[in-house]
Amino acid sequence: MNTKAPVYVRAEDDAWLTVVYYHVHAWTGRRPFWAGLFTLVSGFPIAYFPYADFRLGNLSLAMATTGGAGALIIGVLLITLGLALWFQQAIRVFAGVASILLALVSLPVSNLGGFGLGFVPAMIGGALALAWAPGTPVDETDAAPAGDTGKAEAMAGGPQGIPAPRGTETAYASETTAHADGGRNSAG
Repeated sequence: MNTKAPVYVRAEDDAWLTVVYYHVHAWTGRRPFWAGLFTLVSGFPIAYFPYADFRLGNLSLAMATTGGAGALIIGVLLITLGLALWFQQAIRVFAGVASILLALVSLPVSNLGGFGLGFVPAMIGGALALAWAPGTPVDETDAAPAGDTGKAEAMAGGPQGIPAPRGTETAYASETTAHADGGRNSAG
């Protein structure tokens, strides 16, 4: 979510399609949209291929396997997790881990994860769900001017974000042996 993006204010002469576009864009910016989309899409080939029946002329190729019920369950769960990522952002870590685990389980159960067409998007969707974090708006009072790097250097401890060395190793040392030298004990 880009907190510095301009906020759209509807004008009276805007077309309805423009208004819908900006509302959808704002909706997708506040949630792990792409993670949900990849996870949602991955469920369809995983659930479809064990029940697929290809016909080439008079030749019928059935892909029915004994794991058809398991593949259907995995596919439906991935579709459900994809929708949950869109509407319940709080469960993004659970949904990400669950979609990765379901993708791995789909390899032996569902024809190599729907011939890779379901496995790869499920892995990508799970990784995106784990990587997504909700944006927080920046307070204008806390924002520093663009050229002011003195505060950033002071917080990092040194130039270019390199931490500065500590003043002393025994800053919190006490008189007892167990706490001497910052908790590091020496023999003898």
